[in-house]
Amino acid sequence: MPNGDNWQGDVLRDLRAGAAPRPGADPAVPQPQPQPQPQPHQPEAAPVPPRQPAPATAYPQAPAAARPAPAAYRPAAPRTTTPDSRPVLDKQLAGVGRRPRHGEALAARAVRALRRTVSSSAAREVAETTRTAELLQQPVTTGRQIAVTSIRGGAGKSTVAALLGLTYAHYRQDPVLLVEADPALGSLPLRLGAETLRWTTGDLAGIVEPQMSLLDVTGYLVQLPDNAWLLPGSQGRIGAMLDTPAYERVMVSLRRYFGVTVADCETLPAEVARVALSAAQARVLTAPATLEGVASTHAVLTWMQGLPPHIIAGTVVVLTELVPHSGLDLDRAREQLAATGASVRHLPYDRHLAAGGTIRTELLAQPTRQAATRIAAEVFRLSQQRR
Repeated sequence: MPNGDNWQGDVLRDLRAGAAPRPGADPAVPQPQPQPQPQPHQPEAAPVPPRQPAPATAYPQAPAAARPAPAAYRPAAPRTTTPDSRPVLDKQLAGVGRRPRHGEALAARAVRALRRTVSSSAAREVAETTRTAELLQQPVTTGRQIAVTSIRGGAGKSTVAALLGLTYAHYRQDPVLLVEADPALGSLPLRLGAETLRWTTGDLAGIVEPQMSLLDVTGYLVQLPDNAWLLPGSQGRIGAMLDTPAYERVMVSLRRYFGVTVADCETLPAEVARVALSAAQARVLTAPATLEGVASTHAVLTWMQGLPPHIIAGTVVVLTELVPHSGLDLDRAREQLAATGASVRHLPYDRHLAAGGTIRTELLAQPTRQAATRIAAEVFRLSQQRR
C-alpha cells in the first residue's frame, strides 16, 4: 500500500459521514452527497439502438443558476493573451508509430465468428447488449462525476478513463466531459486522438463564470466524436502542476453542463487524487493483472473498509492485462478482491490498446469492447446510487 504524508487520514477526514466541511472550502466539493441541481440535463432517451452523433447546434443550453466557487480559491488574474496551441505529438515522432493493428488476430476473429454462428449464444448477447444500453442511457438530474486513479503508474489508468468516456459518449444523449487531472505528461489526449492543446484545467479555473453557456464553455475544450469533450491537464510540458482549489473549482463549475464527467487523476497519494475520491459519485481503481498489482490493490481496499461503507461500495477495481497470458488466476484474484466489498472487473489484453496510440474503437477486439461496455455500465450504476 502506498505511503505518503498520512493520505489515508486526509481521505478519511473528507469522506467521514456527516463531517463538517474543511474551513474555507466549498461544502459541495468534498462531501459524499452533492446537492442536486434544479433542472435535469436531458429528458429520458430511447434505450436502443445507440444514438447517432448530434450536430453541434443541438447541444443544450446550461441552466442559469450555478453553485458557488470554493471560497478558498483565489482566481488568477485574467489572461491578457491566448495561449499558443501546441501539438499533442511532435511531428518528428508522428512517424514512429506503426499502422494500428486490430486488437485480435484474424484467425481468432474467424474462430469466434464461426462459434457464434453455430451456437445459440447470439440471442443472449443481444439481450445483454440491450440491458447494458438501457442502463448507460438512464437520465440524470445532476452530472455524474467519476474518478479514475491507481496506486502506481503503468496500470492502464488513462486507457480505462478513455474507454469509459468513449463508451458514455457513444450511448448517451447529453454531453460527456473527460478531464485530465494528471498534468505530469499524461497520455489521455493522445489516447483520445486530440491533435492540439491550448487551454488546460488550470487555465479554465480562472476563466469559468456562472453566467457562461455550454457553448461558451466548450470554446475552451477539445472537441471529440459523439458529443464528447476533453479538458487537458497540461500542454505536454514537464513540471506542470494542478492545485486542489483549481481542480475543485473546475469540477464544481462544469458539473451542470455535462451528464457524465470522467476525471483521469494522478496516482495515489497525490492530493488531487484524494480530493477526487471524496467528491466523485463513483471511483475506478485500476491495477495491473499481476500478483504484485493484486496484492497492493487488496491492501488499499482493506484500508478503505475503514471508511464509510458507501466508499468501497462505490468503487470498481479494473484488472488490466498488459501482456498476453499474464500467468495470474483471474477468477481467484477477483474473488479475493471482491470479498472486500468492491466490484471487480477485468479488461483483457488487446493488441490495439497495447500499442499505446489513439484508441480506435472499431479496432478493439470483441472481448475488449464487451468488457469496456460492462465496466462503464457498472460504474454508472454505482454513480447513480450517490446523489
